Formats: sequence, structure tokens, C-alpha cells
Amino acid sequence: MTAGEISLPSNKSIPDLAPLEAVLFDVDGTLCDSDPIHHQAFQEMLLEIGFNNGVPIDEEFFIKNIAGRHNDDIAATLFPDDLPRGEKFLEDKEAMFRRLASDNLPPINGLYKLTKWIEDHGLKKAAVTNAPRPNAELMISKLGLKDFFDVVIVGSECEHAKPYPDPYLKALELLKVSKDHTFICEDSASGIRAGVAAGMPVVGLTTRNPENVLMEANPTMLVKDYEDPKLWSALEELDKKGDSLKTAA
Repeated sequence: MTAGEISLPSNKSIPDLAPLEAVLFDVDGTLCDSDPIHHQAFQEMLLEIGFNNGVPIDEEFFIKNIAGRHNDDIAATLFPDDLPRGEKFLEDKEAMFRRLASDNLPPINGLYKLTKWIEDHGLKKAAVTNAPRPNAELMISKLGLKDFFDVVIVGSECEHAKPYPDPYLKALELLKVSKDHTFICEDSASGIRAGVAAGMPVVGLTTRNPENVLMEANPTMLVKDYEDPKLWSALEELDKKGDSLKTAA
């Protein structure tokens, strides 16, 4: 399968992926709790230009119109009559985000427990994001994961960004792994849709987005964070199935 193609949604559970080959991660809201920083940057900069008649954007507006979406789509939503202005605004906003994120970028609870499990199992791993590359690289570096990921895939460098499957299909291609032995961690409806369209099970994180919004995108499971017992129960079952496959072979 190549980028641009859409696979059938996966009906597999996490244990069905044995033997597991790879885990793919979104970045914003999936590796780190960065959405409050994005919200702050958008809120302050939109206020400066009198957007929404000077009324600050609230969390509901942020979740509906901004969270998880590619900047081209955000620009079209915020500045439908002046896309060049929207693109420049987003460039400036990303620079502000990087300044703010340099000081405070909390990892999602349990992140390093999961990354250790992945390393202990010798799996391949990719970061797959709609964020601009400078943002993604800053966040990954700040989290100490620069050497963890085999590859970083950026939506704007693919034919289509999320919610299209292209970025996740590109990750499979570069890692040389099968969608039948890979799962995804995502926190936005847009990202979950991309993973589902690429034919892989998606673990959805309820970091900031409402559960009902995420469930509409059809994740395999929803977890609060990487300490969630539901996740570790599934990974334990995956290990058992992998061991039985080895024994049978």
C-alpha cells in the first residue's frame, strides 16, 4: 500500500497484532501535554488582532477548530477570506509556541514506562505529526526522545496531512513494517481517523479532547494516559500471544 491509498479500517485488537513490529506516535497531546501551550499562543495572538470581536477563544472553540488539525486547514478556518494572512499568522504563532514550549513541556503520564517497554521489545518506532518539523523536533528533543524514534514523519511533507492516512502509510513504508503488526497512539479525532484509514488499530488518549468526539473516529480503545490498566492488560495479552506463536513455531 502506498501513500494516497485508503485501507479498510482495522478490526484487530492490540493482542491480534502479535508478533508486534512497531508503534507509531503522534506528538502534540500524545507524547506531551502541549495543547494548553497552543491554546495560550492562539488565544493571545488572536486577541491582538481583534479576532471574534475581541472575545478570547475558549477550549470548545480550540478543540473544534484547531486541535490536531494541519495549519493549512486552521488558516482556512480562521482566515477564510485571506489565506496568505492566515499562513503568516500561523508561522508567527508556531514561533511563539516554540518559545513557550522551551520552558514547560510535561510528558504524558506513563510515557517513559511505555517507551521502555517498546525498547525492551526491540520494536521500531516513528513520530507522525501534523506539527511543523521545527515544533516536532523541539518537543521530541525536550522530552529526551531524539534517539528513541527511528523516523519523524511530518504531515506537510506528505501528499496529504492527517486526517488522510498518508503520514502513517509513509511511516510503515520507511520502517519496512506491516500494518497488521503495528499500532498507533493518538489524542485527536483527526489523528485517529488518519490511523484508522491507514488500516491500523489506534489507542486514543483522552489528554484534552472529549471522549465522545474521539469515539466517533473509531479508536480501538481509549485510555487516560500510558499508566492506564486497560493499555497494560492489552500489552500483556499481546506478549502472551507472541510467546505462544514462538512456541508453536
